Parts: sequence; C-alpha cells; structure tokens
Amino acid sequence: MKNTVDPFTVEVIRHALTAAAEEMSFVVMRSARSPLLREAGDLSSAITDHKGDLIAQGRDIPIHLGVMSFTVKKFLERVPAERLRPGDVWFLNLPEVGGNHLPDVKAIRPIFLEGRLFAFAVSLAHWGDIGGAWAGSYFAAATETWQEGVRIPPLRLCTADGIDEEKRDFLLANLRGPAEREGDLLAQVAATRAAEGRLTRLCEEHGAATIRAALDRLDDLSEAQMREAIASLPDGVYEGEDFLDDDGPGGKPAAIRVRVEIAGDRASFDFSATDDAVAGPLNTTPFVAMAAVYYAIKAVAGPEIQPNGGCYRALDVRTRPGSILDPGIDKPVVGGNHETSQRAVDAIMKAFAHAVPERLTAGGSTTAGLLIFGGTRRDGATGTFYETHGGGEGARADRDGVPVVRVHLTNTMNTPAEIVEAEYMIRVEEQRLRRGSGGAGKHRGGEGMIRTYTVMGDGLTLTTMFERRVVPPYGLMGGEAGAPFRVTLHRAAGGSRELSGKENLSLSAGDRVVMETSGGGGYGKA
Repeated sequence: MKNTVDPFTVEVIRHALTAAAEEMSFVVMRSARSPLLREAGDLSSAITDHKGDLIAQGRDIPIHLGVMSFTVKKFLERVPAERLRPGDVWFLNLPEVGGNHLPDVKAIRPIFLEGRLFAFAVSLAHWGDIGGAWAGSYFAAATETWQEGVRIPPLRLCTADGIDEEKRDFLLANLRGPAEREGDLLAQVAATRAAEGRLTRLCEEHGAATIRAALDRLDDLSEAQMREAIASLPDGVYEGEDFLDDDGPGGKPAAIRVRVEIAGDRASFDFSATDDAVAGPLNTTPFVAMAAVYYAIKAVAGPEIQPNGGCYRALDVRTRPGSILDPGIDKPVVGGNHETSQRAVDAIMKAFAHAVPERLTAGGSTTAGLLIFGGTRRDGATGTFYETHGGGEGARADRDGVPVVRVHLTNTMNTPAEIVEAEYMIRVEEQRLRRGSGGAGKHRGGEGMIRTYTVMGDGLTLTTMFERRVVPPYGLMGGEAGAPFRVTLHRAAGGSRELSGKENLSLSAGDRVVMETSGGGGYGKA
C-alpha cells in the first residue's frame, strides 16, 4: 500500500501530526511549574514512528529537535519493543542514548493503535536542576560527567496504573527544588498523553494502515526536497572552522573543523579534524553534531523541507571518537549542548561562505549567554533561575542584522522581569540595547543588549556559561566583527571585575551583575 494514499489525505495527516506535536509543547508551557519552561519555553516536542524515525515536531528549539531524531532509536536498543506496554512513560537523560546533556530530560510514551505499537511521543524539557556539584547543574570545573548531575538510564516512571512513587521519590531526592521538578515531570507526562489522544482520534478517522502509508509518502517527499536543496549548491569540497573561547575555565581556544563535500544531491560533513575532547564541560555528542548539520543545510538550502526521517537519507555525518564532538561517555558535556553545537554550525556556515555567501549571514551571538542564579526563592523554597540572553544577528548581503534575537540553534524567550522579581531574590534594574555593538560593514550587524540584575539577599550563587567573549562574532565578505560578550560583577562591598565565560561563584546582597551580549558581525566592506 506504500505511496498509494491520495495527496489530500497525506496533507491532512501531516498537519494533524504537526498539530499534535505543537499541542504537546503548549501543554508543558501551560502546566509546568518552573519559569524556565512556562515562561522561557526551554522545551521541545516530537513524534516518531514505531522504529524511532521522526514524523512530526513542534516549532521549538532546533538543537533539541535534531537530537530527538535519534533518541527513540537509541532507547529501543536498550528497551526492546516487546517490553513496552500501553500507559508507559519512560524517562531518560543519558547523552549516549540519543541525547545532549543531563538537564534535558526526555519523556517517551509508546503509543499503541489497533493493538500494535505505532508511534512514540517524546517530550524534552530542560530541568532547572538535575543534581550535581553546583546549583543549576552547570559545574564550570567539571572534569567528568558524574559531577554534572543524576544520570537517568531509560526508567519506566509511569504505567497504566499511574506514576511509580518509589522511583519518583528516589529521583527527586537527588535534585534541588524537588517540588518544581515534580511539576515539570508531570507536565511532560501530560504532554505525551495529549499526543496519544490525538493519534488515537486520527487512527479512528483514517485507520492505522492509511496513516502508515501516508508516513511513507511523507518520508519520500522530504527526501526528495532535501536532495533538491543539496543539488542547488555548487558541487565541491569546502572547509570551515570555528573556535570555542576556551576548553574550560582559564583554558585555551579549541577548534571545531568541518569538511563539507557536495556531490550532486548528496552531502557529507566530516568533523574528524576537530580538536580532541577537552577537560571542561564543553564536549558534546555526535547527535548534537548531526543536529547542527541538519539545521545548517535546511537553513541555507531548504527552509521549507518538512522535517522527518526522510531528510537524513541524503546526508552523511562523521565525527572522530575522542574528539570534542565524540568524547566518550565519561566526559562532561553540559555546556557543549548550546555552545559547542553553535560552533559546529558556525564552522559549517564558514565552509558554505566559499560556495554561497549570498545566502548567509555573518557571525551572530551564537551562544546561550547563560546565567544561572541559585539559592532561596521568595517563597522560601530552594530553586534556580536559569536565563539565556539573546544578542545581535549577523548582517547579510541584503540587510542589516536584527538586534537581540536567538541565533541559529537556540529558540527560547526572555523571562519577564515581573516574573523574575516575583519569584526570586533578584531585581532587574535595566534592559536596553547595547548601542554600537554590531559590526560595521556595507550592512551592519545587529545590536546586543544590556541587562542588569541586583541581588536582594545573601546566599545566592551564580554560574556563567557563554561564548563569544574571546572570539567575537565574525564579519563576512569584509565586514567587521561584532562586539564580544561581557559580564561584569559589581560587588556591594566595593570593587568590580569581568567574569569569565565559565565560572561558579557566590553572591551577596547588593551585588550587581551586568550582562552585555555580543553584537552581530557586519557583511561587506563599509
């Protein structure tokens, strides 16, 4: 019956599946307890087929969505399908099981239709704390993964009878802010249940056989779209590299290198020349490298491509075991998820600059710009305030860069100042454009922003995890670099200093933290 469904039915099913994935994200944002999820939206949702191939995703965070293309496949290698039952919800966060870093916890629900395993609903949410050596689970001095938090192998936390309270209690006992974590966990369970309901109703309307045939057709269509997009690029071999500011606190820059080969309607991306794994928490997984590749090729050549398992058939991605992008299971990876991943994208973009510069932007604020405040909340509970900060977009051939946006793989929102001040012992003093931070050029890079936090009580901690402080956003085609990232701590007791990009420290009442995000690079000579 493959490819025999009429195109109208295929489109109806495609939109229904996409709507189901997007509804999952709405459910988490409406029911989660932590501001990181309900306000900033640091979450993503996906639906796969029974083999783990992606069939639909929400409009969420590219790095999450690319990784989730592999999560269920790796999950099934550890948990055979015959062990799965209706009503199950499994949780995991292991980077080596189709993952990225420990705080991004995945909830996986197998969905059975007409008595057979048909699909999986996957809800990924960044938990504000997953244990480990420091509040917020970002330990700048980490040298091994076990210092970064609780490692959760595939764990059946829910069955048709409800939540397994013993497993839940064991997990929450090892995390800071357990009430907040439990609320987020239950929101993920609810999201996967919503997807199950949507697919059940879709099956009642069309039948499982028709849906399977439509999915086969959609895979083939996406493969054809991807091949057409690759064929629009000139054949050749192109190389690019980008650098992490350092390999950990006080370290030296580390290179991400890629060799891109375009041959007709196929593309290969070889990261073998990337530097060896680093001591600090800037390593990442091969799945993140694959997500970076998929994002980059889609952004440059095929933005309208429907994301599913068919997209990957024309792409070949290689990483070298022992490198930053394939470090082994013992290495720390928490910052690599959103920092090294962006370096991989920028390396690809620099390679494409030799082929299609007119399609590219200059370097942008490709960093999460992360600050984490930990300590006692206003309600007396222990909690963490996790905030990413956008910066300037790079300029392109036909326009200036956009100010203060999330560039490339990140897609979260600001936490409103009113929420910050209502829930945490912090006051937001200002938020404004960082004038003049965009790089000069024929078209100027977008401006970054300035946000200032004042600490309202003793006992808080601060973590920084950001890039573009040493290596600024690059200009393209003769444009100038944007202003680098900068965070300055002004002590209430006197004295100021610029903070490094990876640091843990304690704060006191009256201390001020000033975040100045990087501007985008310029395009073309001024």
